[in-house]
Amino acid sequence: MTTDWNPLLRGEFDKPYWAALQDFVRVERSRYTVYPPDPDVFAAIHLTSYTNTRVMILGQDPYHGANQAHGLCFSVRRGVQIPPSLANIHKELTSDLGIPAPRHGNLEHWATQGVLLLNATLTVRAGQAGSHQGKGWETFTDQVIRVVNDKPEPVVFILWGGYARKKRAFIDTERHVVIESSHPSPLSAHNGFSGSKPFSRANDALTTRSRQTIDWRLPD
Repeated sequence: MTTDWNPLLRGEFDKPYWAALQDFVRVERSRYTVYPPDPDVFAAIHLTSYTNTRVMILGQDPYHGANQAHGLCFSVRRGVQIPPSLANIHKELTSDLGIPAPRHGNLEHWATQGVLLLNATLTVRAGQAGSHQGKGWETFTDQVIRVVNDKPEPVVFILWGGYARKKRAFIDTERHVVIESSHPSPLSAHNGFSGSKPFSRANDALTTRSRQTIDWRLPD
């Protein structure tokens, strides 16, 4: 890890859980197809520096379909069919900000501006959602949340769905802003995600706190 996250997170790499986690993932990759590809596992913290993190969106698990996961929660590479949850995010983007829905699902434009797109679990076995949960990734990503919470500058945390909303316990809401709603999944989007206006609310919070806003457009 050669980014400015290194001094903040490298203590995790000496802990017993980390060695066990890496052994588990290594064995999984030797026996099964595992997503995302190894070079993309830490894409979120490679693309979004600690210094530049202004918004954090937390997902639960990488996509488990072929060619989908590439290390950023909810994102897929250009040319990959847009998953249903991401399609609902696009719809909310249009409803909230009037931004036309993009023809692709790549969210790297957000990541490079300071939106940390982190899944709680960073790997998954192909075709088996949740298969790498409870193996240690959550211990690591909980520490990432704590480190972001320790930033002196205010950060906007966007928590979608019950799992992400539990992470509110790690966040100092006196200093930071939490925007939460139901998950964008088709199963729950109509129960609170649609119309929640997370993008304008995040920018309003950043403006109020004299921080640079996010350009939420996703250029083709």
